[in-house]
Amino acid sequence: MSRKPVEDRTTIIEIEGVSFSYGGHDILSDVNFTLSKREFAGMVGPNGGGKTTLLKLMLGLLKPATGTITVLGSSPLDARRHIGYMPQHAQIDPSFPARVLDIVLTGRLTGGRLMRYSSGDRERAEIAIAEVGLSEKRTSMFSSLSGGQRQRTLIARALVSDPKLLLLDEPTANLDVSMEAQLHRLLRKLNERMAIVLVSHDIGFVSEYATKVICVKKTVVLHATSELCGDTLREMYGERIRVVRHDHDEDGRATGDCRG
Repeated sequence: MSRKPVEDRTTIIEIEGVSFSYGGHDILSDVNFTLSKREFAGMVGPNGGGKTTLLKLMLGLLKPATGTITVLGSSPLDARRHIGYMPQHAQIDPSFPARVLDIVLTGRLTGGRLMRYSSGDRERAEIAIAEVGLSEKRTSMFSSLSGGQRQRTLIARALVSDPKLLLLDEPTANLDVSMEAQLHRLLRKLNERMAIVLVSHDIGFVSEYATKVICVKKTVVLHATSELCGDTLREMYGERIRVVRHDHDEDGRATGDCRG
């Protein structure tokens, strides 16, 4: 299957002149970029650079001090029901006595709604669980799952609202190489019908799988994946970094490298 970006230039995210500060400290300054439908964008940058803040601005959880954010043609708040979000540290105690199905169903809750689910909610949850390959674990306790299975459960929770945009904050954290490969196959399939923005400290994962790279360090620079090289990373992280960058041929095979 080709790794070439889908030729659909419909703008799905547009950010113009956005700044944000917290406690008098500037977190983001004059951010400008756009992403198109079905793009797979990796977001990278140093700790404290503003990556999670930028995701929360896209979700409407935070409001910019200046500038405008348009998501799916409307404000982030209005677009939120069409956005799937997996936070960096999910607010789920691994020992909490909840089944996979129970956790995925919480993704159907909306503001002010009591925890009552319709048959349609349950049907959509079953579809999302199947999509991430966990149907056999649907009644298993969350505490009994492996790290990769927990991540897939949380992705299913983000998918259960049938989003047009998927935002993932550090989904590769604590995953081994085999689990990362499984995650990539899943995201690649999902990317056929939705745009994906994935925050990760795993530069190798981003450089190998993303089609665009959002570099965040107080401001934002959008790169093609092929431009993610040593000089770019040294400028962003302020230290010597060695990276292997993979391009992709038409069959999805990685070729080429770039070391900094």
